Amino acid sequence: MTGKTDPMYLPYRPGAGVMLFRPDGTVFAGKRIDNKSDAWQMPQGGIDFGELPEEAALRELTEETGIPASKVTVLGQTSDWLRYELPDELLGKLWGGKYRGQEQMWFAMRFLGEDSDVDIATEHAEFSEWCWMKPADMIEKIVSFKRDLYEAIFAELTDYMDR
Repeated sequence: MTGKTDPMYLPYRPGAGVMLFRPDGTVFAGKRIDNKSDAWQMPQGGIDFGELPEEAALRELTEETGIPASKVTVLGQTSDWLRYELPDELLGKLWGGKYRGQEQMWFAMRFLGEDSDVDIATEHAEFSEWCWMKPADMIEKIVSFKRDLYEAIFAELTDYMDR
């Protein structure tokens, strides 16, 4: 591949993600509605033009889980942007073929609500199921090309669970 078709020339899509956790040390996990495999992930998505990463994270949390910002406390974020690359079979198919992967800022958030505050049947549903999962189990359930990303997220943000 050369020129614009070479993924090395494509930028990363800016995004934000949420490690939402409860006092028992489990994190919110949603099963992707668009993946036939047993693929689970934490809430995350793109940053809109003019939006700050924390604003995007809170918006994505509400859009994907129904949980309003009033039901969480933002405790911290990753010290830098974290990246992942799309596998070859997804390049050119996601996001109109404009990006080679995502560059994301992740936020640690404590859940202050009840399970009844979660409603994944949102306007643009992304999850077919949800549960609270231990971080190690979440790493096992994420799609393989995001595994290193999730390990980095948990390595940096799980200390917030003890605060």
